Amino acid sequence: MLENNESGQVDDIILDIEDISIKFGDFKAIKHVSTSVKDREVRFFIGPNGAGKTTILDAICGKNKISGGKIIYKKEYDVSKFKEHIIAEMGIGRKFQTPSVFNGITIEENMELAVARKHTLYSTTFRKLSGEKRDYMNHVLEFTGLQDKRFQYPTRLSHGEKQWLEIGMILATRPKLILLDEPVAGMGRKETEKTAELLQDMKKECAIIVVEHDMQFAREVSDSVTVFHEGSVLDEGTMDSVQDNEEVINVYLGRGGEQ
Repeated sequence: MLENNESGQVDDIILDIEDISIKFGDFKAIKHVSTSVKDREVRFFIGPNGAGKTTILDAICGKNKISGGKIIYKKEYDVSKFKEHIIAEMGIGRKFQTPSVFNGITIEENMELAVARKHTLYSTTFRKLSGEKRDYMNHVLEFTGLQDKRFQYPTRLSHGEKQWLEIGMILATRPKLILLDEPVAGMGRKETEKTAELLQDMKKECAIIVVEHDMQFAREVSDSVTVFHEGSVLDEGTMDSVQDNEEVINVYLGRGGEQ
């Protein structure tokens, strides 16, 4: 179990998305989207493919540039004005759909790179982690269930274990906001259930935004959901409330969670 950070209030807003728009050439991918995410909330972004969910995640982490509006982090920083590595250092961690771990080094060495927060082999080869950082790395390895495989290479891991390793690498940087893009895609039910447990425990320390198509997973894990359609917010609320919205049923849920 991760440490429960009691500082701050659960109702504090950690991210304010204020009337943002995103263009790719003449195509308006995102149109005047506004929403806010509370500290230690698990927010799901759902909707059909092409609705704009991942485009929003990319904007939050600096990968996409916005053409209008603001993205305010911790009520102070407009992260749309910063580069990706600066945003990461500010405490926003991003996991993409495909795990991006280093297969040529061990699981422990992958974690060391993340904990050191200096993503070069030099930082782990020639510099030792502090005792506190190593303790936290061990803590995260145990939390993700990978402590007994720490000296193996990622190629030996199952698909789900690779996802947990990358989540662990993000956790090792102690972010305040984590962005996850389809974290259970390709997982079996048992791995999905374990991932749900991990996220429920992770939110004791940070807020989490999840892009996901697995509606059962969303029901089990989400505190609230934002439904996107054609680059705009269609509805927002609890999973129970949005699934009763006739528009949402017609656009997305009524299709049985169409991919």
